[in-house]
Amino acid sequence: MCGIVGFTGKQPVKDVLIEGLAKLEYRGYDSAGVAIEQSGALEVIRRRGNVSGLAHTLGHFDLEGTCGIAHTRWATHGRPTETNAHPHLSCDGRIAVVHNGIIENFVELREELARRGHDLASDTDTEVIAHLIEEEVKGIEKEGDFDSMSPDDFVRAVSRALSRLVGSYALAVISSAVPGVIVAARKDSPLIIGSAPAGSCVASDIIAILDHTRDVFALEDGQIAKLAESGFEVYAAGDGECVPIEFELVHVDWNMDIAEKGGYSDFLLKEIHEQPRVIRDTLAGRIVNGSIVIDELDLTSEELNLIDRINIIACGTSYHAGLIAKNLIEGYARIPTEVEVASEFRYRNPIITPTTLVVAVSQSGETADTLAAIRDARVKGAKVFGITNVLGSPVARESDGVIYTKANKEISVASTKSFLGQVTSLTLLALLLAQSRGELTTGQVKMLFRELGDTAAKVEEILADTSAIDQAAASCADASSALFIGRGQGAAVAHEGALKLKEISYLHAESYPAGEMKHGPIALINEGFPVIAIATDSPTYDKVVSNLKEAQARGAKIVAIATEGDEQIRSIAEHVIYIPKVRDAFSPILASVPLQLFARAIALLRGCDVDQPRNLAKSVTVE
Repeated sequence: MCGIVGFTGKQPVKDVLIEGLAKLEYRGYDSAGVAIEQSGALEVIRRRGNVSGLAHTLGHFDLEGTCGIAHTRWATHGRPTETNAHPHLSCDGRIAVVHNGIIENFVELREELARRGHDLASDTDTEVIAHLIEEEVKGIEKEGDFDSMSPDDFVRAVSRALSRLVGSYALAVISSAVPGVIVAARKDSPLIIGSAPAGSCVASDIIAILDHTRDVFALEDGQIAKLAESGFEVYAAGDGECVPIEFELVHVDWNMDIAEKGGYSDFLLKEIHEQPRVIRDTLAGRIVNGSIVIDELDLTSEELNLIDRINIIACGTSYHAGLIAKNLIEGYARIPTEVEVASEFRYRNPIITPTTLVVAVSQSGETADTLAAIRDARVKGAKVFGITNVLGSPVARESDGVIYTKANKEISVASTKSFLGQVTSLTLLALLLAQSRGELTTGQVKMLFRELGDTAAKVEEILADTSAIDQAAASCADASSALFIGRGQGAAVAHEGALKLKEISYLHAESYPAGEMKHGPIALINEGFPVIAIATDSPTYDKVVSNLKEAQARGAKIVAIATEGDEQIRSIAEHVIYIPKVRDAFSPILASVPLQLFARAIALLRGCDVDQPRNLAKSVTVE
């Protein structure tokens, strides 16, 4: 949610900032802007809309400055306008701030600043930060000459201003009075610092700066960094003062091809096609002599056997992965499991004991509500496992153990390959728990693991021929609403299918367990109303067929996801999308793929941007 990039060094910074912002657009694209030191002043240029519009505007400016900060925004406080775009300036125009997060006490601060004569131009919470820093700088100015203020004094002024804030932030600050210096800080929002041969850089995500450095440091909460051409220093901030600390750089060995479309028309399609690889990579090395091995969880079999209850906490698509995992864990390991939306879990004082396992699922590893739920669970004494896609992310760092989904960077806002990586990882966890508790024999574990691995090739079969999916999408593209239904694992898949359709096509969709249709949703159905059913081979197949006949009798246009060889379903459904036969426990991995493609096809027919759907951002780092 919002992207920050900054650079200070030996080369003109304009292109560095624009290239970095383009790689951060998955975090927000309502507006964008830059602030660059230029001839002893700050040149600030902001535009509503995406980064390409800002880049076009910057082409008309002769900007040779070598220190600057930039931002791409997902609107929280204030509409997406040029006035509300970052960077925000102090009254005197000598300080510029870019910020990701939410300042919870900004109303009080805004009123307080206004009483002292500050003129705040925007509706944002961020602008108060620039004005607070300005006031701290004025305090330092009384002690000496502001125009010759030292970089350390600038760091101190930022730290003192931050001590006034309540909420979350990742930010970067520059001042025309301290040339070549960027001050960066974080609290509950991610921020990466990098040391490059040509200077120093800061960004919300490593991908924005990989062209310039592979040696990075992830700031921790409460830390401040001072970046200069020669390198950077890190401080622990407390009560407005800063204490230098030692830190260790991490070398990142990533292939930049992950940020390119690789011949596909959009990132969403590319990432859907990467899912077989994600399944294989997530499973690689996870079975040894017939036993599931997840060393990163760092718990013995005896400790695993003490677990008597599991809470899975997640948001959005990750929540649907959790619903699938509930069926797997209870079915295989026989441990009572609940799945909760993280934003609800953190506020309802849940029953957590030292024998509770909390599994936190987050694609980005930085989802604010999920992180808050982790912290609450740990205070209550629970063990916490993280399921995430991002190495070294906050979820990974704050969990007792972590399983990485091996999806690599996911650019499209709608999660696809990360979702299947989560489902695969959670399936591994279910098998590990069942094995540890003696609910599955070594032979059964080997068989199930082999079948789980086989799903990668079966996904490739689905991707090889999408004609039936495209035909079904074409028949539904003009609808105004749709209903997704299923039972058992199919119900969880239905929830995810409806979410994907809403996210990228803006077509209203609801999802229900098929048996609930008669308890209200059936009232929606009239002639031609789309009903999308997960009707794969399962213990409840006949029940799903019965529900579909009820929908058919009321004129519904039925699209069925069915198992190869099922001819009965053709008499009910107008469109049948077949998937290869697979064990019911693993059916969500296959059934989700045609629903992803179905949503994408409809979105394209409706003229929607499938990679950057409106009002959404990839990472939700604020509540």
